Amino acid sequence: MSRPQVSVLIFASSLLAMLSPAGAQQPSARPAPDSPGIHVSSTQLARDLRAAVAKHADPAVAAIGVTDQYAIHEVHRSKASGPPAIHHGWTELHFILSGGGTLLTGGKIEAQPGNPQGIIVGGTSQRVQKGDAVIIPPETPHWYTKVDRGGLTYLEVRFATPAGSAR
Repeated sequence: MSRPQVSVLIFASSLLAMLSPAGAQQPSARPAPDSPGIHVSSTQLARDLRAAVAKHADPAVAAIGVTDQYAIHEVHRSKASGPPAIHHGWTELHFILSGGGTLLTGGKIEAQPGNPQGIIVGGTSQRVQKGDAVIIPPETPHWYTKVDRGGLTYLEVRFATPAGSAR
């Protein structure tokens, strides 16, 4: 495979990763400043997450709120899966609700023989567990390389980062 083809594959994988899981739902209009806000009960979140797990989705995602400015989800991973992600113009917060795993951030995504979606080369590997918070700046590759036996559940808050803002 030529270098330009590899670059296109990495770009396409990054684009798909950017759209998933947060982009899985169509954005809705932002609530008006004086609106009562968005409420999603714990019962509804648990139901939505169970339904996603039952469909063998990994990661399983339950939406809390998705607009053109932010996407907020409860996410459950039962295993390390999928290609590394990179989000252009979006900052992410992962707040670990239960379980644990290893999150690799930074470095560069490079295609490897037998793995055209790429892996992260370089970067920092860190153990995450219940109560930890990780902020992932825009343009930063990230990837859960290991997930504990019981899985990993986290609150994912993705918000638009204005162009030219401090990172």
